[in-house]
Amino acid sequence: MEKHIKNNSERGFTLVETAIALVVMMVVSLSMSSLFVYSLHNNVGGNDRALSMAVAQRQLEQLRSVNFNNSSLAAGTTTLSTVTEGGRSYSVVRTITDETNGDGSLKRLKKITISVTPMTGVKSWQRTPVVLVSHRSSLATGAYAVSQ
Repeated sequence: MEKHIKNNSERGFTLVETAIALVVMMVVSLSMSSLFVYSLHNNVGGNDRALSMAVAQRQLEQLRSVNFNNSSLAAGTTTLSTVTEGGRSYSVVRTITDETNGDGSLKRLKKITISVTPMTGVKSWQRTPVVLVSHRSSLATGAYAVSQ
């Protein structure tokens, strides 16, 4: 008959040690999931800002393509109807100002400011406007120097 000799050097994990290890792994997993949610919101906000920039550039290119004396380049502020891009809605505000010389006479230069604001977004920073500023001049000769 063969006897089994118990060797104390061979020990395994107890049930308590295993439970503690599972709790530690759960805490780490939950912290990683909150990081995942944060990065998801951040990526959505970045996507909205990229689409806002595309909308603003399109508006600016439309104004660059018209004649300098076109009525769409008249000085003033215009709030355009809601623009939809990529399934999201954006508010567009276009401001055009005539630049003047030091003596008050008009330059043949217009300052164009396009402001595009996402209408959706969970966080307030996701709804901050993207602003493009450009100058448009005529082909005629004259003083174009921009003084700030």
